[in-house]
Amino acid sequence: MIALSVNLNKIALIRNSRDTTNPSVVQHARMCIDAGADGITVHPRPDQRHIRAQDCFDLAGMLSVEFNIEGNPMTGPRKSDRPGVGDYPGFMALVKEIRPEQCTLVPDADAQLTSDHGFNLVRDGERVAPLVQELQALGIRTSLFMDPDPQQIRLAAQVGADRIELYTESYARACSNQTGVDAAFQTFVTAAEVAAEENLGLNAGHDLDLNNLPRFAALPGLQEVSIGHALTVDAIRMGLANAVAAYQRALGN
Repeated sequence: MIALSVNLNKIALIRNSRDTTNPSVVQHARMCIDAGADGITVHPRPDQRHIRAQDCFDLAGMLSVEFNIEGNPMTGPRKSDRPGVGDYPGFMALVKEIRPEQCTLVPDADAQLTSDHGFNLVRDGERVAPLVQELQALGIRTSLFMDPDPQQIRLAAQVGADRIELYTESYARACSNQTGVDAAFQTFVTAAEVAAEENLGLNAGHDLDLNNLPRFAALPGLQEVSIGHALTVDAIRMGLANAVAAYQRALGN
């Protein structure tokens, strides 16, 4: 079975548009779990534009499913200038205190609207390897956000990652444009085969939705998908519980 981890960033984004606690990230996590989600994902950024550091602690205190915290391990502490919003402690400090079941390292910069590329381990491998070791020493399964590039995937194994999360935007764009879908999917099949050769677990995410997910779920060795934006949009139309159930069906679960 492929695990569905629901990303709650967009729930927090709606909350942050007002000085309020509504919608509650914790309550929506509970709703997702009750509807059959296998995990919860958050991506706290230093500017706390959506998920805040306190949300991570609140979720850690109530989750009965796998918790996946993703983000850039190079980001340090950041002072908050907003009343009622605590300071950002730095990504590695946050994760090491919470100790989620999984941590996904992502090379996103502060100015990025969303994650839009995987690690370049030719350049950054020496910096990433000790961070992976730190997390693993705490019992945290560590995944690296990667493009479907065989060379880079082999380097992910060399730096000691447990898993990789394939950045799936190129496949999703091909499906949306209805152009080159077979070729795009084959790129990810090749990436999955390389991951298997390197004994890397396989996750995936970014712009996966109810239309493109059924085919992608056939990717060999796929263990987990993390989906937030599209699932949240679908939840507006069909309700959160129904959306979670629909994504589970799309995965063949």
